[in-house]
Amino acid sequence: MKYTPIDNSLFILNRKKLAEKLQPLSIAIFHSNDIYPTNADGTMPFRQNNDLFYFSGIDQEDTILLIFPDAEDARYREVLFILETNEHLAIWEGHKFSKAEAQKLSGIETVFWFHEFEKIFKQLIYEATNIYCSQNEHGRAEKIIDTRNDRFIQFCQKNYPLHAYKRLAPITNDLRSKKEPQEIETIQKACNITKLAFERILKTIRPGIKEYEIEADIIHEFIRNGSRGHAYQPIIASGANACVLHYIQNDNICKDGELILMDFGAEYGNYASDLTRVVPVNGKFNPRQTEVYTSVLTIFKEVKKLIKPGATLQELNTATGEITTKELIHLGLLANEEVKGKNGNLAYRKYFMHGFGHHLGLDVHDVHVKNEPLKEGMIVTLEPGIYIPQEGIGIRLENDILLTADGNKDLMEHIPMEIADIEALMAS
Repeated sequence: MKYTPIDNSLFILNRKKLAEKLQPLSIAIFHSNDIYPTNADGTMPFRQNNDLFYFSGIDQEDTILLIFPDAEDARYREVLFILETNEHLAIWEGHKFSKAEAQKLSGIETVFWFHEFEKIFKQLIYEATNIYCSQNEHGRAEKIIDTRNDRFIQFCQKNYPLHAYKRLAPITNDLRSKKEPQEIETIQKACNITKLAFERILKTIRPGIKEYEIEADIIHEFIRNGSRGHAYQPIIASGANACVLHYIQNDNICKDGELILMDFGAEYGNYASDLTRVVPVNGKFNPRQTEVYTSVLTIFKEVKKLIKPGATLQELNTATGEITTKELIHLGLLANEEVKGKNGNLAYRKYFMHGFGHHLGLDVHDVHVKNEPLKEGMIVTLEPGIYIPQEGIGIRLENDILLTADGNKDLMEHIPMEIADIEALMAS
């Protein structure tokens, strides 16, 4: 692995917190993600299931985690199943974890080979009343194919139909939303790598550069600093492309006089960072660009003051809309009487179509409990924007914000955002 492994004390603690939330006589099962095919004999890069990683620290395919706090034999209260290597795998794919390595990474003493799972599971299942199953319950997820967790649910319900089945997602989403110090440290590393990439591209952006050349410089800096790569598909959007919220083609030529909106973030140790910055192609903001940028920066600073324990996402979205409306009136894009649009809709939505931000962690749009107030230890993004297609201007500014006991800490405050700082770096 490229990253420095996270100390297994995190995963030991995470399993302890999970065990405390399970009903008596319950088994919880987590499966690794599949390796998905491309074409012929090609495969997509492997990305671990986030819940399995959160409780085990194992970043390898063909892995299963079993948690059974009430098992009669203490050896089976935490069990890990990993891929057994052989000479063929060693030659063609390289090193796979030994049992000793898996024990060290996870803090789990009982480790079996992956192919032994069904035999061990059958030995334990009749001691249990409940089977807790893991499934992707993210509100924005589209279920297109069955995952290993999905297939395991089908297997269990066929072979053990009389057990009670429980959902793990309500528990895991709650646990994962509040970050432990080791997680915050890992996300900060991802943010620091993202900073290095941003500083690199400021030195090379110029009229005539292609969007994908900027993307190439970003991934170069990510990988050379121990990141596996992008935490999500990067947006490098010059000119009017910046008004397309999920523009990922990144194939246009950046022209003199345009702005470039760049939304990217490094992944480190499976944890995400998420940054958005807007810079002028020629190194200087013109008066109108300066005016709109300053409005978005004002929104950012005002909303940032409101991010603290006890606030809700809905409250922050409402406040962001109100502050954005004032700035749109200032920019001449809305009149006072247009605060409410047609059919009572909020008029600002014409120029700001998304929310103030989202939870961040192992997922870029991280899991959480819906409508739950923010708590100390949570991390959210702050990403106000103003998009004016008719002027070819799209500006969004985004940092990652940690909730603290008395407010918040900006994990990206060391990444330039002020106009003067950006212009100075681009001129250096």
